[in-house]
Amino acid sequence: MPTPTRKILRRVIVSPFQRFLQTESSGGILLIFFTALALLWANSAWSESYINLWNTKVGLAWGDWSLIKYLILWVNDGLMAIFFFLVGLEIKREVLVGELSSMRKASLPIFAAIGGMVFPALLFVLLQSGKPGAEGWGIPMATDIAFSLGILSLLGKRVPLSMKIFLTAFAIVDDIGAVLVIAIFYSGEIYLPALYIALGLFLVLIAFNIFNVRKKTLYMLVGVVIWYFFLKSGLHPTIAGIMVAFTVPITSRINARDFVEEVENGLVVFKEFEDDPDDHLLSYEQLSSAETVRSAAKNVEPPLQKLEHSLHGFVAYFVLPIFALANAGVALAGGADALSSALTLNIALGLLVGKTLGIGLLSWISVKIGIASLPTGSTWVQLMALALLGGVGFTMALFIANLAFTDPVLLNEAKMGILIGSTIAGIGGYIILRMTLPAVPDPAADEVMEGRH
Repeated sequence: MPTPTRKILRRVIVSPFQRFLQTESSGGILLIFFTALALLWANSAWSESYINLWNTKVGLAWGDWSLIKYLILWVNDGLMAIFFFLVGLEIKREVLVGELSSMRKASLPIFAAIGGMVFPALLFVLLQSGKPGAEGWGIPMATDIAFSLGILSLLGKRVPLSMKIFLTAFAIVDDIGAVLVIAIFYSGEIYLPALYIALGLFLVLIAFNIFNVRKKTLYMLVGVVIWYFFLKSGLHPTIAGIMVAFTVPITSRINARDFVEEVENGLVVFKEFEDDPDDHLLSYEQLSSAETVRSAAKNVEPPLQKLEHSLHGFVAYFVLPIFALANAGVALAGGADALSSALTLNIALGLLVGKTLGIGLLSWISVKIGIASLPTGSTWVQLMALALLGGVGFTMALFIANLAFTDPVLLNEAKMGILIGSTIAGIGGYIILRMTLPAVPDPAADEVMEGRH
């Protein structure tokens, strides 16, 4: 029989993570649908309407001030800033209290992510050096967490929770690397006055955190202004999303024990004044006790966790599908030329070969030197299948491709390489896992994982 503490830990830590996985998985399946829709639309008789839609200018103007951009830039610079904000919240949570909070927990995903970033970039540079498009070396470094978890979800309960956690953790570390690459190598010329204002406002948010200001609205409003000045500074504005997320408080006003005590006391009062069950109106005392319970529920939830929970659905079911619809519309009319392009092939090889070798080799090294261990209930063949799923670089890879290339021919070739590499990696990882995972899940493996938490 599970102890009360075990039940609380499972409810507070493991269950939210499982809900997160369900959201990411179903979001990944939605991404596949919108990717297919973008490809069909861009290669149909209505392809011109696809191009015209995303090249429509939209914006705001007030007096001499205006902010007018193409619709596709609102998606890539605006909506994706929300995605990066969510990524920042996840990174902060994982580093402070999650799978990256201790060296023992973090070693395997960190080594895997480093290998998954360095090997694809080196392979691409080696193959593409001196050819058009060499500046796209950052493209095959990316892993798409939503797509990869969506593929895992197709295998249902056969996949141990430990494998899902490993894939999520190394994808989050991978995101950290991608953000650094974007900030350092794929931002434009820096306009310092705007950057200084943005950094000054960032310091204001840090002060909010230090002085325990917990109004989420304040963080969001200041965050929007920081995004604007990052946009004007030349640094990519999505970086503002990550930075603002790091300032959101992760502590709650009251701890779990005080929360339970306040709720129990409130319920005792509520029951003492229980009236006729047919009376739909509450007494003054019942209203007061209900308010006590509501206040306790509000105070026990950290602002970071509340924001993360509220944004997951919006990002998974709106932001990323819209991004896929706007960016995955590769014109296949010149498909033969793109397939023979060195850029297309080398991006695909970077995702397929570079990712798999890098993740697999550095994971093996970390286990062999004794600082990490395989995910509970998994084998080396299954870990290599997860490494192959790491080659599904769709969302972040497309994002970096848009930053790396202004030439539409190179961008189309890069997108083709991303789609080919990601598709083969996803199908290959799925087939290997389907062949090697037991038909019936091992409940002991997940029990061990829950025990660790």
